[in-house]
Amino acid sequence: MRTLKLLLIFIFCFAIYGFAEEKSLLIDNLDGPIHTGAEATVDYGAGNGSSVEVSSDTHIKYFDKQSLKVVYDAVAGGYMWVARGFGLDAQKAVWLKKPEEIDWKAYNCISFYMYGSNSKVRVAFDVKDSGNEMFRQVTTDDFNGWKQIVLQFKDFKPREDWQPANANKNANIDFPIKSYQFEPLPESKGTLYFDRVELINR
Repeated sequence: MRTLKLLLIFIFCFAIYGFAEEKSLLIDNLDGPIHTGAEATVDYGAGNGSSVEVSSDTHIKYFDKQSLKVVYDAVAGGYMWVARGFGLDAQKAVWLKKPEEIDWKAYNCISFYMYGSNSKVRVAFDVKDSGNEMFRQVTTDDFNGWKQIVLQFKDFKPREDWQPANANKNANIDFPIKSYQFEPLPESKGTLYFDRVELINR
């Protein structure tokens, strides 16, 4: 009888732990070849005096083979973007899964890993919803080494500085999300590394 009680307690505790365990879905490991030009696997660019270049790095990495290396110079009044997903000009800059194949209701956060150098640079992370509206959160490089940046969907705000001409501006994220992008904000200059983009339920 005592053994049975202990077994039941173990099963109950295991079940509770299983329900509480964080659920995640890897959507982009950034491990494919990083091409530019006509075969671009990252959609990126800059304007108004800012500049950005992307490549892979096999030494500073968090997950698997490589990270995405971003060398940038963000000047006052300038802008840039480094994007992956669907519906972009770079048609090969795609995730591991198509947006319509994801059960978005199962997740309440999106996350990425960033390699910090305590530079105090502010980095915007944008998502584009199914209506082409852009939403933003900003994080700060105030740490050293790799850190998982977890952003809840409910905390994203519509971008106020710019929206695509064809955006359905209803101020609500309309799932599925089609793409994400990074933007180091002015005035700053340096190198950032990104890896492993996931959806999370926590």
